[in-house]
Amino acid sequence: MDTIDTELAARIRDDIIHGVYAEDERLSEAKLCETHQVSRTPVRLALRRLEREGIIQRGEWRGYKIQSPTISDILQAVQVRGHLESLAARLMAQSPTRAEHLPDMAEAIRVIDDLTSQGRLDEDAIHQMQAANKVFHTTMLEACGNEYVNFTCQQISHLPMLAAGSMVFDRRVHDSPDQIERGIFRLRIGNAQHQVIYEAIKHGDAVRAEGMTREHSHTMIEYIETFEKRDESLTVSDLVAYSAAESDLLKS
Repeated sequence: MDTIDTELAARIRDDIIHGVYAEDERLSEAKLCETHQVSRTPVRLALRRLEREGIIQRGEWRGYKIQSPTISDILQAVQVRGHLESLAARLMAQSPTRAEHLPDMAEAIRVIDDLTSQGRLDEDAIHQMQAANKVFHTTMLEACGNEYVNFTCQQISHLPMLAAGSMVFDRRVHDSPDQIERGIFRLRIGNAQHQVIYEAIKHGDAVRAEGMTREHSHTMIEYIETFEKRDESLTVSDLVAYSAAESDLLKS
């Protein structure tokens, strides 16, 4: 169970990402205490956590100022996570204990395959696919044998599209049958890449596992760049709406 300061940090972070506070706006401990009906201690702990994340910065005066993440920040973080997951896939393929964790990855692939085969894009299906996707990716991070890989990924997991197993969705997917079919098709491609990664790890092909995971992770960057081209006013708040970890929208 999350502590009060962890929950509070999540609420303040969510407000910052959604533009409740202006860029460079000063955060007052007293005001936050009043807004969230908590004492100063959890507020101070929450602000220190957000400072470590780089979302706020301690000012020369008492208090902190907002440093909202930008689209460029998200793209850079996605690149970092992609390289870390690729490393995790290579290390897992080289691990003598990899077979112990393969059933979890296989089950995740099966769940997504079953749902896409049914053509299901309802809310329940979305949550099931996101949960399965999370299992697939976290299994690699936790089973790679290098604790710093998973630890480093967790340090940027608070950003939109950076949570473990995040999936990307196009808000237009329900506009027409063609859009729905396109969404299902892209889900199948992503899961086919999961299958290739799984087989490479299973057979100890570290190079193949690393390469396909890098290609798989680069899809997230392509989606963000597509959204930018389609919407010149794209904001980080918009990216939250495209992410399955924070929304009920569908994968594009």
